[in-house]
Amino acid sequence: MKKVFLIATVAAIILSGCGTKTEKRVNDSPTGTVSETPGNSNGNGNGNSDNSSNGGTNQPGGAEVIKYKADEIGQALLDGDYEGVYYQTTKDFHSQMSLEEFTQAGPEILKGVESWTKESELDLNDSYYITWMNQDRSKGLKVGADKNHVIGYLQVVPVEQFPSTDSVKTKHEYGLPFKGEWFVFWGGENVLANYHYEVEMQRYAYDLIQVKDGYSYSGDKTKNESYYAFGQEIIAPRAGIVVRVVSNIKDNEPVGKMNPEQPEGNVVVIDHGDGEYSFLAHMKKDSVVVKVGDKVEKGDLLGLCGNSGNTSEAHIHYQVSDGTDLFTGKSINIKWENGLNPHQGDIIK
Repeated sequence: MKKVFLIATVAAIILSGCGTKTEKRVNDSPTGTVSETPGNSNGNGNGNSDNSSNGGTNQPGGAEVIKYKADEIGQALLDGDYEGVYYQTTKDFHSQMSLEEFTQAGPEILKGVESWTKESELDLNDSYYITWMNQDRSKGLKVGADKNHVIGYLQVVPVEQFPSTDSVKTKHEYGLPFKGEWFVFWGGENVLANYHYEVEMQRYAYDLIQVKDGYSYSGDKTKNESYYAFGQEIIAPRAGIVVRVVSNIKDNEPVGKMNPEQPEGNVVVIDHGDGEYSFLAHMKKDSVVVKVGDKVEKGDLLGLCGNSGNTSEAHIHYQVSDGTDLFTGKSINIKWENGLNPHQGDIIK
């Protein structure tokens, strides 16, 4: 019997980035492309919360019945309707776990869960990513579904908190590393809202995209130029000295193809003093306009947002660390200017 629920579809709602030099940190993100995207299984169900059970509907993508809306799945599991949830999942899900395994594992995995409180929700690129915490915040539920509520990703995970580092903020205050309006795809102090959180070196990192009318792109989603974030100006969040620059790595295309061998992609690292370094990763090839040794002021142009490195969609990965190497240093919780506290799903400008 499998000890965790897990559905990872070929198309997820998830945005992936960076990771480590030996591990693709994917399958824990949410937009149309930063790796896989829960949902997008092209189901044509009506998406209604229809409690009728007309078992032979055979929705494209594998779902046989659309019984619940995506944001009702947590309660459906608490109510014990494992069969109803299972038949709303994709063929990929079915290939990984049978109905018998699912119904046997459910009560064991959810033992002690009395209620769910919604933690975060993304409605993006015709997909949903919704997370819940149980009553004592020890377990989390993650669900990804397409616009027709066909479930492509479902996972119950233990939730670990790190209060000792959560409470330690940067000595300096930082501004936003961009102009205009951006969307927090990953960000927050738990693994449900921020998949980076489980790894100390990236615990307080942010993945930031641009969104218009519920989409991060317009047109051909395999082309970088279709993504609103691609080519946007990235600026210095605080004054400092540039200590590292990479600008010669090509942007991944078609979008969805990733580069785990060079996970940061094109990157600018700025030394702000007092052991604090800004990392701005996944920048556009040949777009960086600063060089090592340059002194930059807050708001100075560094380069353009790209899709280079271990990323499935154009976005900027931003974090502050205690050293110049992203993979050996520790991420520091950022003290933002004006009391800003970005969280997954927020729009910031």
